Amino acid sequence: MFTAETFPRIISVDDHIMEPANVWQDRLPAKFKEVGPRLVRLKVAEMKFVGGVFSYREANEGEDGTWCDWWLTEDLRYPLVRLMAAAGYPREEVTVTPITMDDMRKGCWEQKARLEDMDTNHTEVSLSFPTFPRFCGQTFLERKDKELADLCVKAYNDWMFDEWCAGSGGRLVPLPIVQLWDANLAADEVRRNAARGGHAVCFTEIPPFLGLPSVHDADGYWDPFFRACAETESVVCMHIGSSSKMPSTSADAPAAVGSTLTYMNAAMSMTDYLMSGILERFPTLKLAYSEGQIGWIPYILERADAVWKDNVAWGGVADKVKRPPSEYYKESIYGCFFDDPHGLKSLESVGVDNITFETDYPHSDSTWPHSLKVAMDIMDGLDDETIVKIVRTNAIRMLHLDLDA
Repeated sequence: MFTAETFPRIISVDDHIMEPANVWQDRLPAKFKEVGPRLVRLKVAEMKFVGGVFSYREANEGEDGTWCDWWLTEDLRYPLVRLMAAAGYPREEVTVTPITMDDMRKGCWEQKARLEDMDTNHTEVSLSFPTFPRFCGQTFLERKDKELADLCVKAYNDWMFDEWCAGSGGRLVPLPIVQLWDANLAADEVRRNAARGGHAVCFTEIPPFLGLPSVHDADGYWDPFFRACAETESVVCMHIGSSSKMPSTSADAPAAVGSTLTYMNAAMSMTDYLMSGILERFPTLKLAYSEGQIGWIPYILERADAVWKDNVAWGGVADKVKRPPSEYYKESIYGCFFDDPHGLKSLESVGVDNITFETDYPHSDSTWPHSLKVAMDIMDGLDDETIVKIVRTNAIRMLHLDLDA
């Protein structure tokens, strides 16, 4: 039985990075610097967050206000708020209020400080999703100038490999984004990053929510992207909210409703893939669901198998899904959790080889700096071999890490 001293060091497959100001300004051609992503500081007199949209009024000269750092590009204004960088703050102080880079822990954006915060949290390796580009690069999908958008995608990835991860001894793992508006460009970018050692890529959980073709597209719109991922052994990482649409019940429902239902996007996405035939056509493709927890997975697999079997005559998948959907799941899909005791009680159905662990640094749900205690508490009663798989081995296999279990 592991003690606090012997518990295996955590590999977190879902953390986040607050991009420093130089990411794009250092890499974009001169003609794009004034319109490309840049960080500016404004004093804000009022800021509202309604329906997932920020509105603000800049303070007049001499007027009281709160300093806030904003990302600007084209006509986009994107503020930094405490919810994004909550590490080190009490829960009651984590709100959707303006902040500057100076108001957050340096570990949110500076490599050395991040590694120190990881050491504090019993974490050896971290995979971080973007913030300003959003969870899969939607920010650049939405830009009008696609030449600039393409350069921004590549600039982010170059920074990810050359600055954020370089020199970390493999402790910071690259997680690039792709050109969501073009599956062939996305495939090229996957291969470009794989050539320098990448084995992961961000993607959207539900493409039609972004106005893109679905994974059921009859012409195989996404096949070039999935083929590139399969051939380069790049796992497709899909964070909750990477479709820019969080589940809720009504426009006036409190944020707590959506936060309770976040797993639903992952559940819908997984069902899409299980019934799409993609995992039949690309048997080596691997998918990973980040921050979706795992307790819902047994029902989805049970229901998908029943539908596949009982509705063979009219379900529309008999010609492309050749085996029970749960078999594709076991071979190709990883779930991820940070605090899901119910899911751990269903390990036989979830699959002990299909789940990974996260710390979610520095977001409001993060267990930092107590992830070791959280892990030990919720995994109490599991055998050592199972614990090692959950916090290390599965992630090592998923990300092709050169590490011992």
